[in-house]
Amino acid sequence: MKKSIKALFLILSIVISTNSTIAETRGKILQSLQFKSKILGALVNYSIYLPANYDKTEKEYSVLYLLHGFTDDETFWINSGWVDQAADQGIISGEVNEMIIVMPDGGLKWYVNQPSGKFNYEDMFIKELIPFIEKNYRVKSDKKNRSIGGVSMGGYGALGYSMRHPDIFATCISFSAAIRPDDEVLDLPQKSFNRHYAPVYGKNLKGEARLSKHWKENNPLYLAKKISEEKLKSVNWYITCGDDDYLSNGSSTLHQIFRKRGIPNEYRVYNGEHGWNYWRKHIKEGLIFISKFL
Repeated sequence: MKKSIKALFLILSIVISTNSTIAETRGKILQSLQFKSKILGALVNYSIYLPANYDKTEKEYSVLYLLHGFTDDETFWINSGWVDQAADQGIISGEVNEMIIVMPDGGLKWYVNQPSGKFNYEDMFIKELIPFIEKNYRVKSDKKNRSIGGVSMGGYGALGYSMRHPDIFATCISFSAAIRPDDEVLDLPQKSFNRHYAPVYGKNLKGEARLSKHWKENNPLYLAKKISEEKLKSVNWYITCGDDDYLSNGSSTLHQIFRKRGIPNEYRVYNGEHGWNYWRKHIKEGLIFISKFL
């Protein structure tokens, strides 16, 4: 009987010790925090992942800004993408550098400034969100240690920001970016175009009117041809998309533009569709890619 009790206590102590060790290697997740934006005149929600050792040291960390997709919000990269688990696992294995991950809410605005000037999300992101994060969290504030990424609409935003602000971001990781070649934009049924693009680019636009100046100024496929090679080469590019993704033409077209212009980029196509099953499966690869340059 005594031996059985001792064995039971031994097993319990091992379980408790193991669980304690696991807990110590898990990063800290804070969801749906807020900061006040003067540019938008509104509160902006964001979630943040802090490495396991964040509260135990005074160390400064690299930062990744990770953007969500259309109809999602600041919680989806944690709740559906499990990016915190990918980061924890990668840090433990030594494949991923410790980093802070910031996930802001972008609504349905495609992360761009509106032509009316009434909702300039990009200005808020560059002029307010980044300085806010650098003031309130221990992040390294140089280009080398600042990365951006996103999925679908967020991939569109991440690519656009990296191209328009190559002095700010060193690395961009794009997952199934919602970028469309012109022919696909022109062929979109009116209902689909209005649902996805009316909030930013205009309602009931038909034909060439869809390819407006504002559209071209923000679409990564246009920017990839327009921005100087020197600036594009200053960013490390990772692009991935599923082979059965209905938006795959956009990523492959961007890859071809980069190849023609001699812009190095990591382009990966795997089996999969446009959804979280694909993105959560490959987010760790994106984190590993970022870590190569830190």
